Amino acid sequence: MILHSARLLLRPLAWGDVADMHAVMRRPEAMRYWSTLPHADLAATESWMARKLARADRASEFAMVLDGRVVGTVGGDQLPEIGFILHPDHWGKGLVSEAMVVVVAHIFASQPIAALTADVDPRNAASLRVLERLGFRVVGSAENTFLLGEEWCHSVYLRLDRPD
Repeated sequence: MILHSARLLLRPLAWGDVADMHAVMRRPEAMRYWSTLPHADLAATESWMARKLARADRASEFAMVLDGRVVGTVGGDQLPEIGFILHPDHWGKGLVSEAMVVVVAHIFASQPIAALTADVDPRNAASLRVLERLGFRVVGSAENTFLLGEEWCHSVYLRLDRPD
């Protein structure tokens, strides 16, 4: 499935995207609130990509392609949870919001789920703002939900119910 927004082509991840995704995932600032440490080498991103591509249901996760390059991903391979990651060079330009509007509409149109969920580190104010602007609401929180390196991270849980 290929989707489009005003500036982005949204398509399934492919093995050929591994170098572009490594450019994102090696950046400490991009991975600050991700569930793993920055990828130290291309092999780490190759391993991540192999796991992604091996999943049976990949119909709801998309590579964000801008000017022919993959700059991040949006959606989810384990619905109802969704998320996103974007190369820091493209932060603050509204690309994630733009992509999420299209992907959320696609997921609700194509998947029999009652709601979408997200798990966000409470320090990740920018991601929380994106989700809240899209209509996600906070439904809970928890402390020490995962260990990232030697740092415990916390979670804010959000939910977006299927539109009527």
